[in-house]
Amino acid sequence: MKAKFKKALALVLASLMTVSALAACGEEAAEPVVVPSATDVSETDVDTYKGADTMVVGYANFSEKFSPFFADSAYDQDVASMVSVGLLGNDRGGNMILKGIEGETRDYNGTDYFYNGIADCEIKENADGTVDYTFTLRDDIVFSDGDDLTVDDVLFNMYVLSDPTYDGSSTFYALPIEGMDEYRAGMESLSNLILAAGPEAVSEFATEEQTLYYWAAFLKGGTNFAQEIVDYCMANYADYGAVDVCTSAALWGYELPEDATSEDFFGAILDTYGLDLSDTGINYETAGTSITAFINEALGDRADEFAAGVATSESAPNISGITKVDENTINVHLTEVDATAIYQLAVTVAPMHYYGDAAKFDYDKNMFGFDKGDLSGVKAKTTQPLGAGAYKFVSYENGVVTFEKNDLYFKGAPKITNILFQEVSDADKMTGVATGSLDVSDPSISDDVVNSIKTYNGNDALVGPVITTNTVDNLGYGYIGICAKTVNVGGEPDSDASKNLRKAFATMFSVYRDTVINSYYGERASVIQYPISNTSWAAPKPADEGYQIAYSVDAEGKSIYTDAMNDEERYAAALDAAIGFFKAAGYTWDDAAGKFTAAPEGASMTYEFTIPADGVGDHPVFGIATATSAALAEIGIDLQVTDLADSSILWDALDANTCEIWAAAWGATIDPDMYQIYHSSNCAGLENSTNSNHYCITDAKLDELIMAARSSTDQSFRKATYKQCLDIILDWACEIPTYQRQNAIIFSTERINIDTLTPDITTFWGWMNDLEKLEMNPAE
Repeated sequence: MKAKFKKALALVLASLMTVSALAACGEEAAEPVVVPSATDVSETDVDTYKGADTMVVGYANFSEKFSPFFADSAYDQDVASMVSVGLLGNDRGGNMILKGIEGETRDYNGTDYFYNGIADCEIKENADGTVDYTFTLRDDIVFSDGDDLTVDDVLFNMYVLSDPTYDGSSTFYALPIEGMDEYRAGMESLSNLILAAGPEAVSEFATEEQTLYYWAAFLKGGTNFAQEIVDYCMANYADYGAVDVCTSAALWGYELPEDATSEDFFGAILDTYGLDLSDTGINYETAGTSITAFINEALGDRADEFAAGVATSESAPNISGITKVDENTINVHLTEVDATAIYQLAVTVAPMHYYGDAAKFDYDKNMFGFDKGDLSGVKAKTTQPLGAGAYKFVSYENGVVTFEKNDLYFKGAPKITNILFQEVSDADKMTGVATGSLDVSDPSISDDVVNSIKTYNGNDALVGPVITTNTVDNLGYGYIGICAKTVNVGGEPDSDASKNLRKAFATMFSVYRDTVINSYYGERASVIQYPISNTSWAAPKPADEGYQIAYSVDAEGKSIYTDAMNDEERYAAALDAAIGFFKAAGYTWDDAAGKFTAAPEGASMTYEFTIPADGVGDHPVFGIATATSAALAEIGIDLQVTDLADSSILWDALDANTCEIWAAAWGATIDPDMYQIYHSSNCAGLENSTNSNHYCITDAKLDELIMAARSSTDQSFRKATYKQCLDIILDWACEIPTYQRQNAIIFSTERINIDTLTPDITTFWGWMNDLEKLEMNPAE
């Protein structure tokens, strides 16, 4: 282990041994750090349930975080959503339903659809700039165990998500709700207080025994975390040299001595991230498990003790902006307009009597169903979800999640009695549906899968007598990124010269998009022209004023292409335009040689394109990278393409600001807020940054527009403002929008009554909507 952390933690362990020695002389010793053994589970016999009244859905592996508060993966979230209801829902276009009690009828593609829910929401923008959200609940909703769903349950959920020790994925606590900061102040988890004091000191809020115990578990859990990385690399990347700790760590970007141990590896990780256990620090995942999970495992049955909040100073007893108006109504008061708030406020309503303690709820006494700072009771139910959704959770055994219908569901009892979510490999999803072992699944939609579906159907179509295929645009998009901090002229990322340098590369990448993306995806993806998912209402459309093909003008602002050009002519025109951009950036051109011979100060003749293509070129953008590299070589520019076998190396490089050019994809949300990805405050490497602006775009005008757009609920204004943002982002030439791919859901035509499947499935309206109406075909 390296330098300061090795020395500090060694002192901790030495002290721990001293405490143990003192125990032999009559002092109380620290409890040993014991990692609990795995619990045996009985096998679930799928065939026991498989019948005319049971549907089996093929899924990727679950993490068993089925809580609506703490589910991380999309698969775990699907389990939670099966048994839950949200305060509000959305329509097929992603727009929120604000009149859920009576319901609303809305048009989609010329067809009227009815939507209803458990609550209404009235939004009032006040003259002083504040905003009130008033939610009124139906009075006839019950949870699957028969208990009433009330405003008290909503309050409980909001307070769990606002707790100072909440560490799930929700950012409800970040909303500008009046009194939120005052409520969360003055409390921190015991583990964070120990971390803040460092390994060489004892926090004033912890005992010496707690400190020593925690640091021993921290070292043990961290070492196990590092060993998990090593085991993963050796199991999957032996062909790339991963044979021990040293060579495995190298794949993750760490240089260690040949005789390094997993403890040394963990020390190197600490030297990179310090003691930052946040999602932007060391708390990334390996094999689906974060380092905090390893530490908690090492803490054993004391994990809740260290996760609990400790009062460090005074704080408000409640959140003044969240008020109970009456038995059916709750009001949330925001101090300013936040266009994303409606999505965060539409919380899942989980039962307080199950996840919390009804005896600890008294609104007038500032009691909200649990002790502030102690979410141990909520977390204890993480693997056993309960709610008011269409189905009830039964079990998770041997890779199968079992549900049974909720006869008390407010939209009516489901037609299918049992649903099973069964873990299967991606390779088995399509064949599982075709052969009858699965009824629904979501295979990666490759050419081989498409051809197999057509073969099984016997009609050369994706919809037929065996399989019915439904495809929708993915909520996200693929892109090529260029870091302004590492690709610039003279150390000035925002200068015209720097932008021209990046536009030279962007122009070349762009010209190959159509050919390469079509070759890789066929009809299952389309090329996009703006850095935003085509699924978003804010995405510019071809008919919109000012719409333009990305990077289709030269350094003088003239169009590079004509409609009459064939592909080869377009490639040549793009290269000519790139030459113009390089010249405008200050590169030295040799007319006789027809090549560039020198780069301006701060720039380079050589740049690296890092692409996670599994070491074998398997990536939709790989062809773009290699074609551009070959073309630029003709004019003296060396673009080196590095094909990574392990994509984690790319993420580490992005966090460290060492990456120059890369390929990746963004996941999107219903709301197109750009703050996280493009605002200057989130540039990687800045203090208190989320490290999510990997492009290092720092543009005051862009920041102003982003804040203006998120401070308005006027969709027309926001769309026009976001168009300005997109134009600025493209001018920086730090992101080349590349492709919008499709996702596929396949259904067994033979077993499922396709006529009862929710119609017009979209990116925002999945197949599990209207699940209570879905029916199986009668058994033959």
